[in-house]
Amino acid sequence: MRLSDLRPGDEAKIVKILGHGAFRKRLMEMGFVGGQTVKVMLHAPLHDPVKYQIMGYEVSLRRSESSLIEVLPLQHIVSGDSPHTATACENKHAQADKAVAEKKADNSDFDKSRRTINVALIGNPNCGKTSLFNIASGAHEHVGNYSGVTVDAKAGTFHHKGYKFNIIDLPGTYSLDSYSPEELYVRRYLRDSTPDVIINVVVASNLERNLYLTTELIDMNRPMVIALNMYDELENSGDNFDYEYLAAMIGVPIVPTVGRTGRGIERLFDTVIDVYEDRAAAVRHIHVNLGNTIEPAVSQLNDALKADGSVDPRFSPRYLAIKLLEHDSEAEDIISQSVTDDTLNSLLDKRDELVAQIEHNTNEDITSAIAAEKYGFIAGALTETFTKGNINQVQRTAIIDSLVTSPLFGFPIFFAIMVFIFWATFAIGAYPMEWIETAVEWIGHIVESVLPDGPLKDLICDGIIGGVGGVIVFLPNILILYFCISFMEDSGYMARAAFIMDRMMHKVGLHGKSFIPLLMGFGCSVPAIMATRAIESRSSRLITILITPFMSCSARLPIYILLVGTFFSAHAALVISALYLLGVLAAVLTARLLRRFWFKTDVVPFVMELPPYRLPTFKASLRHMWSKGEQYLRKMGGLILVASVIVWALNYFPLRDDDDVAPAMNQTTAAAGDDSAINMSSDSYLEMIGKFVNPVMEPLGMKWRATVAAIAGIPAKEIVVSTLGVLYTGNESSDVKTLSSRITAPNPVTGQPDFSAASALAFLVFVLLFCPCIATLTAIWRETGSWRYPLFSAVYSTTIAWIISFITFRIALLF
Repeated sequence: MRLSDLRPGDEAKIVKILGHGAFRKRLMEMGFVGGQTVKVMLHAPLHDPVKYQIMGYEVSLRRSESSLIEVLPLQHIVSGDSPHTATACENKHAQADKAVAEKKADNSDFDKSRRTINVALIGNPNCGKTSLFNIASGAHEHVGNYSGVTVDAKAGTFHHKGYKFNIIDLPGTYSLDSYSPEELYVRRYLRDSTPDVIINVVVASNLERNLYLTTELIDMNRPMVIALNMYDELENSGDNFDYEYLAAMIGVPIVPTVGRTGRGIERLFDTVIDVYEDRAAAVRHIHVNLGNTIEPAVSQLNDALKADGSVDPRFSPRYLAIKLLEHDSEAEDIISQSVTDDTLNSLLDKRDELVAQIEHNTNEDITSAIAAEKYGFIAGALTETFTKGNINQVQRTAIIDSLVTSPLFGFPIFFAIMVFIFWATFAIGAYPMEWIETAVEWIGHIVESVLPDGPLKDLICDGIIGGVGGVIVFLPNILILYFCISFMEDSGYMARAAFIMDRMMHKVGLHGKSFIPLLMGFGCSVPAIMATRAIESRSSRLITILITPFMSCSARLPIYILLVGTFFSAHAALVISALYLLGVLAAVLTARLLRRFWFKTDVVPFVMELPPYRLPTFKASLRHMWSKGEQYLRKMGGLILVASVIVWALNYFPLRDDDDVAPAMNQTTAAAGDDSAINMSSDSYLEMIGKFVNPVMEPLGMKWRATVAAIAGIPAKEIVVSTLGVLYTGNESSDVKTLSSRITAPNPVTGQPDFSAASALAFLVFVLLFCPCIATLTAIWRETGSWRYPLFSAVYSTTIAWIISFITFRIALLF
């Protein structure tokens, strides 16, 4: 019987996995091994994927993947008929070594303030590594309660008890294999950087699954400390865990921590110092016993690698021997670089012979056999140290999931949440926005009254205050948007959004995991594009990268608030929601086209952990929100300030005498109200550029100032508003109405406002869809390794923007 045949509430024992390759390996790493009990929790609203519970945590699989898992329902299991169960931990590994080594005296006169300890944080996704990193180093990194948040190494530095710590937060990974970018990144970091101490972050409430990675680190024989994170959840569950006994058993110190509050952090790094100084009592070297069938094969390869003596010393021979048995290509490359061809061929021949014997004796493939033995080791160790309490930890998660992922309420709840976020961003943010706007105007009055007339006064009032001040007023809206996104990520709801959207993503040829970067794109496209590294399939990853810029990032929000607030204030939330939805539809259409005409069909396995719901602390959400606010403010003082000055200079120069300008202006005014013809005697450089390009944009209802603002938005979308602020300040006094009033005022040449409701709507659509910013194009280039993709993105998106804006403008004119 297959796992896909079971109904919600059914339980079964896993017999074997019928798939192959990376998907099969990943399932085994996540606990889908022979003998484990799996329970069907619920179906997604469209009946695919399906949520399962195994080893005390939840994971979602598509039916196409679960159909490759052979199971035996519990009601069919009778005495003597149970499927293969993992081998228990050997007695000699289930008993701790009672003899404790004497602590080494530190009698040296060495100045500890000059000692540096390089520490690497390694753990499964959702284990709280980045929270520990932030608490320890004081950094403000993004923490998200779903796989793929940490997509690159983050470095921090701090001092503790006379030691300098260089701490690296590595990507979350389930193992140290070579199938995913995260696994390869972590393994190569351990090979190339060789940290002094590894902190293996383990979720206290999900020990069995998390300790699989620990067994691989033990195989590596590196100095290590286990951070037993989220220990408060274990305490609240009523479970009893003798972590000190387990520490002595496996030879690795274990320290309980709570990353959200900082509990245990000081003790953790005290222990790191003890391990670094080789005085930690619990430290001893053990082997994770792989049973009577596999262990002799490991020993033979281990001895052969030791005897050669030339194998890369950065990995232990035992670790390489195990990976060699698993046909790990990276391990084979490491060995091939160290030994002669004859030695390599001899090792591979010996490996093939041993693997054939093991698979014959166990009646299963080598990777399944090794995974089963490792989980058996873990099960034996936990039998000695862990007692399950009476409190059901998953009850709260199950109750919430029955509502937010149900076929009836799942999608309405999701869309209601998104509409609420947009409403809060606009409505609540309007009050502090008015306060900041008043402050900017007050500063402008003061500067104007103090400085004498001249270019300097115009630069400060019109260029800097008019440009930067026109953008900084939207800071509250940006902060509210990021607070809401941060709360969804940290609570665990983001993973559920991907779960309920997987069926729809699958229809356009993508994976449910693609939904997470796309949703992150509402904040900023650059980290969203980096987050696509969590997608195993290259073609799906490339498609996701190319459609992410269509997600309306927060940089566009000031433009929306300005024009929507000016022309559609009565229906602001509806119009902004429609813009976001239009971006999503453009992304879906593009994904369909790319999958049909560019990339081959690629069925991507849907394997994604569904972490338990956690209530984010207000402090953590505020810290994440403010870190994004800091980035926004730095952009104000950097790129946008420079761009505003450049736009002002192009609009201010060349200087002309009033006597020369007046006749030219009279001629222009008389020319049938034409504001688009270039006049070399009166136009500024910027006006000339705008009027030269404007014929292309005129069918969209855009005047030359709007065209210039759109072009200025290519470096960064926030510059659109600052450019409008500079262009529409002109020679008017600083007590003039707000920018919203200025863009609706009649043009002195044409007698009509530059923006109407129809042209404003077309402008909004164009800004939503046209060429991504320079930072996004650079991120696309870095993630794809080719300039073809950012070039395609720039040309394609601008073409789509023009076509849809033209259609929007023509339809809007009818109403």
